Amino acid sequence: MGSGGLELPPGDEGHEGNSADVPPGAVSLARPMDAAGSIGPELDWDTDAWLEVRVRAQRAGRAYIWLNLVEQRLRAVVAAVLRPIYEPVHGDEWVVAAAGPAGQEWVQRAVAVREVSRRKGYLLDPADDNVLSFLTLPQLRELMVQHWPCFEPYFDERRDLELALDELEVTRNVVSRNRALSESVLNQAERASARLLDMLGAGGDVPSARRLPVDAVEDLVGDRYADVVAVHSDRVRLMRQFPAEDLFGEARRLDAIGIGLNLLVQNFSGRRLVRLAESGCRVRLLFLNPASSAVKRRERELGMKRGELSRSVEMNILHLRRVRSRLRDPGAFEIQVYDETPRFTAYLVDGDGADGIAVVQSYLRGARGMESPVLVLRGGSKVVKPGDAGDGGLFPTYREEFELAWADSRPVS
Repeated sequence: MGSGGLELPPGDEGHEGNSADVPPGAVSLARPMDAAGSIGPELDWDTDAWLEVRVRAQRAGRAYIWLNLVEQRLRAVVAAVLRPIYEPVHGDEWVVAAAGPAGQEWVQRAVAVREVSRRKGYLLDPADDNVLSFLTLPQLRELMVQHWPCFEPYFDERRDLELALDELEVTRNVVSRNRALSESVLNQAERASARLLDMLGAGGDVPSARRLPVDAVEDLVGDRYADVVAVHSDRVRLMRQFPAEDLFGEARRLDAIGIGLNLLVQNFSGRRLVRLAESGCRVRLLFLNPASSAVKRRERELGMKRGELSRSVEMNILHLRRVRSRLRDPGAFEIQVYDETPRFTAYLVDGDGADGIAVVQSYLRGARGMESPVLVLRGGSKVVKPGDAGDGGLFPTYREEFELAWADSRPVS
């Protein structure tokens, strides 16, 4: 008899492994053998399966970070608005009082979970030893809805807030149950989270966010990569994600160094450059001298015909000279050339302030600029390590290199 009082069925005397060494009435635990001799079902994952799992984990991780940011911000907003109302009368039980009879069930459940966490030692941070920290996103939303007159002065539209929370709820359910999150749902969650953080007064606090939106993952783990906020395998992919208008539009200062500066010349029209300069943007453009020996060496590296690269650079310079001739203040639009070996191309936008953005490419021996890897840097006062402001970033390095090259270059008349 088993422990549950049920007798196990007798084993099959004819089955392999059920021979004389198996007592009568016992069940054989031998696993079945297939024709090829392997034991049991196939448990290995192939390359495609592992790839799918990694993609799922990456999407879930990104979604979780957004959810975490929104929930923390919503919790802080709820505390800031409701605590001064209920705490003077109800003390530490102010959350229970704020939930009222309508929220009696879920707030008592949160209280119980808090007590269990206390007993088992799960509360490692004293800041989490309160009922509010154990409320979920829907419960925080319920508190806001119940007390909307208290929150109304801080928000333009209640409907917009609730619609964004509705969009986020789909993602929250998927992530909490470890199910597959599609790319479209993830994108929807990121957009909804960004809107919510903006509505809750926690929008991008980085000045350059208007030009290059701050990614939630970058904001949290960007210190691992200094001030590099994006890496693209070539310029085509950069332009797909970060068009020239987003990079150069509304710039107040533009410094660029390279061979032919095609990213600017070929993707930003002369008419647009005139408007940019007339709006007050100061421009300094540094080209490789088309008559220098460095251009000839670069032509040989790339397998180009003799004079092909130099003519391309010269055409770009002539085009920008025409742009400069149309300006009321040509002195604000400077063009110079250098004769040294080109090492990189860099576009420093608003590099003198906290909202600077830089696009940098190294010159590879056999690859043109369009095919070379691209780094996108965020300048300003990004903290790389706690207590070290502005140290370790690449932006200041390239800005200094530009200034040194500019000082050694010659103006184009």
